[in-house]
Amino acid sequence: MPITPRKILGLLPGLLVAAFLFAAVPSAHAQLDQVVTPNSPSSKEEVELYQQLQGKVQGYVSIPDGKLATLVQPQGRDWREFRNYYGRIISGVVMGGMLLGLAVFYMFRGKIRIVAGRAGRTVTRFMPIDRFAHWLTATSFIVLGLTGLVLAFGRPLMIPLIGHEAFTALATYGKFAHNFLSFPFVLGILMMLVLWIKDNIPEKADLTWIKQGGGFLNNGMHPEAGRFNAGQKMIFWTIVLGGLAMAVSGYMLMFPFYLTGVNGMQISHIVHWLGTAVLMAVIFGHIYIGTIGMEGAFDAMGNGEVDLNWAREHHAGWLKTQGISTDTRDGPSKVPTHRDPQSPGLPAE
Repeated sequence: MPITPRKILGLLPGLLVAAFLFAAVPSAHAQLDQVVTPNSPSSKEEVELYQQLQGKVQGYVSIPDGKLATLVQPQGRDWREFRNYYGRIISGVVMGGMLLGLAVFYMFRGKIRIVAGRAGRTVTRFMPIDRFAHWLTATSFIVLGLTGLVLAFGRPLMIPLIGHEAFTALATYGKFAHNFLSFPFVLGILMMLVLWIKDNIPEKADLTWIKQGGGFLNNGMHPEAGRFNAGQKMIFWTIVLGGLAMAVSGYMLMFPFYLTGVNGMQISHIVHWLGTAVLMAVIFGHIYIGTIGMEGAFDAMGNGEVDLNWAREHHAGWLKTQGISTDTRDGPSKVPTHRDPQSPGLPAE
């Protein structure tokens, strides 16, 4: 398959992420504004304080907050090392790897077209309440993701570029946005769960869809699927379960020590960090399919209407339940001409 300039442009996101990781990893261990001398310790084992104080050092306090009696906690050093080094590498590789994989897939597969061409007639796929739940979740997640990246990767990358004061303001406002937008994000997830759970129950037909790779690797017809295919069901449950896990771990960080101690807080932080990386990688794939990856897919959440032939090729089982012909040779003339607002499968006038 010839490599066109458009396909080369598809690799740019992966290349940008690779450059980002290259810049982030060497600076992960670095302490900003720290002057390194020949006598500076190269590891925590060479720090004299750590050599003398092995294990947890517990003291006594007269104030109600008893956890402040812990003077030295070895797990805290391990957590800090993970946060400043391994966590950045793992999450960066997960997200960057997905972007790079999507770019390569697009370069060789290109956009998935409607094989029969557009029918010129649309079918109502999602009602306004469905689209509201989707976009409420999507927009809040985008802001949560961007502000989370600033908080996780911004210090070693952005301070050398914009300075301490600018980064402090950016991180502060980003933290406020990250905290407050978590509430509409959770609301959107709960709405999607209520609206779509009945159509996302796994069924036998999903195994056929998975075995055939959803039809994405060839130019033929796609496996028959209901309202949601197996891939969409996997995305749905990843977003619902992963999003709720991110919410629980995030609220434990927002309201520290209400439910757990220091060790629990550190575990919550790791779960929140790595879980978010996985969730963002899945969302990257979802955004790709819904935009440049598949012809006609964006219409479903754009205006709620999808082309009839698109629905026939990707969700023939769903059309059957709506009493609509799934044979592209029938043409749009044999589609019912009425529309019931309570039945999202019937065609638009």
